[in-house]
Amino acid sequence: MSDDLHALQRRLAEFAAARDWQQYHTPKNLAAALSVEAAELVEIFQWLTPEESATVMSDPKAAGRVEDEVADVLAYLLQFCEALGIDALTALAAKIERNESRFPPVRPEHPERPQGE
Repeated sequence: MSDDLHALQRRLAEFAAARDWQQYHTPKNLAAALSVEAAELVEIFQWLTPEESATVMSDPKAAGRVEDEVADVLAYLLQFCEALGIDALTALAAKIERNESRFPPVRPEHPERPQGE
């Protein structure tokens, strides 16, 4: 795992330990908390049009809410991975490789023309 992610995991673990929260950080509880935080992120976008959702970061108040929920999701995901001994970056790289095999690139209709024209 990258040094930055590992450092964040350590910081989260130290934060929880200083508050005696490790007893609550079971895989089940962390998965539930992750789900709740992901739902809170979805809630921000729930009634936005596709166009509004694409520009949500231009509103400072909304951008702050999105960033907070992204941070919460990432924090719980890192704590979940720590609890189960999962290297998140290795797991992601393996998943991408499997998906590359399962879902080959779409072939253009006219292979003689570059895509995008």
